[in-house]
Amino acid sequence: MTNTPDTLRIAVAQLNPTVGDIAGNLELARQARADAARQGAELVLFTELFLSGYSPEDLVLKPAFIDKCRQAAETLAAETNDGGPGVIIGVPWRDETSGLHNSVAVMDGGKIATLRHKVDLPNYGVFDEKRVFDVGPMPGPVNFRGVRLGIPICEDIWGELDVCETLAESGAEILLVPNGSPYYRDKMDVRHQVVIKQVIESGLPILYANQLGGQDELVFDGGSFVVNSDNTIPVQMNQFEASVVTTIWRRDKEDNWACDTGVRAKLADIQECDWRACVLGLRDYVNKNGFKNVVLGLSGGIDSAIVAAMSVDALGEERVRCVMLPYHYTSDESLKDAQDCADNLGVRYETVPIFEPVEGFLSALSDTFADTDEGITEENLQSRARGVILMGISNKFGSMVVTTGNKSEMSVGYATLYGDMNGGFNPIKDLYKMQVYALSDWRNKHMPPDCLGPGGLVIPQNIIDKAPTAELREGQTDQDSLPEYPVLDKILESLVEDEKSVDQIVDENGFERETVERMEHLLYIAEYKRRQAAPGVKITRRAFGRERRYPITNRFRDRK
Repeated sequence: MTNTPDTLRIAVAQLNPTVGDIAGNLELARQARADAARQGAELVLFTELFLSGYSPEDLVLKPAFIDKCRQAAETLAAETNDGGPGVIIGVPWRDETSGLHNSVAVMDGGKIATLRHKVDLPNYGVFDEKRVFDVGPMPGPVNFRGVRLGIPICEDIWGELDVCETLAESGAEILLVPNGSPYYRDKMDVRHQVVIKQVIESGLPILYANQLGGQDELVFDGGSFVVNSDNTIPVQMNQFEASVVTTIWRRDKEDNWACDTGVRAKLADIQECDWRACVLGLRDYVNKNGFKNVVLGLSGGIDSAIVAAMSVDALGEERVRCVMLPYHYTSDESLKDAQDCADNLGVRYETVPIFEPVEGFLSALSDTFADTDEGITEENLQSRARGVILMGISNKFGSMVVTTGNKSEMSVGYATLYGDMNGGFNPIKDLYKMQVYALSDWRNKHMPPDCLGPGGLVIPQNIIDKAPTAELREGQTDQDSLPEYPVLDKILESLVEDEKSVDQIVDENGFERETVERMEHLLYIAEYKRRQAAPGVKITRRAFGRERRYPITNRFRDRK
């Protein structure tokens, strides 16, 4: 094998591109390639659709967008004539004969040496690539400086099309996999299992490169890694951190390749991952959409407190403004808790009472509401007055309103349209209430990496300990109209995450059938509210919105 190398240095570019920022992504790629060159790399592997940003959705249907992506790819390819590293980079690509593809361009020697197109287009969960991309042909290996590389793209290793085995049978020596794999809880374990399965079936080592960053509801957590043919993991990169890491590959006497032991990051536990996903998703949503700062209503309750802490961790205290909006039913305890939370976080804090706007609404509606009983409508006017004030601050100062409803509330409609649902983004939208409590307690005991807030007690203990209440009437608590949150969350997880029947939930947990049926009913009738809710970070396998899609008009109920 005198004409083939015995070593290959491959840099993994685990970076945070921005959808639609083609020029910015190109510059990011240039910087990463220069970094890789300083590390002595011969090849740089970027992630799926890096030049366009992932996922571009219907942007790829615009010919002008595809043209600019192609121009950026050709520009980058021309720069590889400098004798530095070659490049494998994701780019949407239109072929005159086969159509529009989710592709990778292999660049070396000043040109695009070849292209590979994604074969297995995902069409489940948050993915619907079949509606915008055409299926690529089954790929063969790419010859890069004497080494035959297989380049399956993301779903090509997750699906059932045997892309990896085909590459192995056609002579590939190493598999390099560019990915846009979004975070959900325990996702790293799933990725390891998928890759190890493909290593066993193909007999080839795999380098798995994953994107970083927030894109609307999705967070890409990085965590790139290598699995050798003996199923060991010699390289594991950090989650939630941008980096360019060079891996060193060696060919043995039997012509088999293996990666040297390199970076071995310790993976974070579930709660740290959830926290950092929420923070990264919020940070990128705010920064990539050009907001200078954020504002939120700080009520003295657990949901607004955790969102305030996440906001400070994401953006820094100087970019977070908290507003207490008291009414007759706001307790002295809530006033103190909100003040204490603001003090702990160091944020700008002010009080704007809502007595006058609420009384104004009630006065304006007095004739219309004459001879009716006071109830939820009047309570919701308080929430809507708060929403109007927060949106007024947003409009005046350019601050994005951060929304604070958790998944338990969003599931059963325990939220007010045009009130506490107002806002641009919700970092806890996919966290159930008990997870909010657990994460709040966790954050008080830990200082996560890459977070900008203070250490120590950031959420007052009394906020965690006291009974939750919307304080829209005297003595109100959430459990006046809902089951205890541990029970509610178990019912909702069974209905939403697991799609279990009412019979299953009752039989497995011993809950009262009437309670389960009522929660199922509330879940269905709240769909119209969720369609109007702000986007938020996906944490579970079945997030509302892009992933769990139910009809608003729906008469089905799981009854005997």
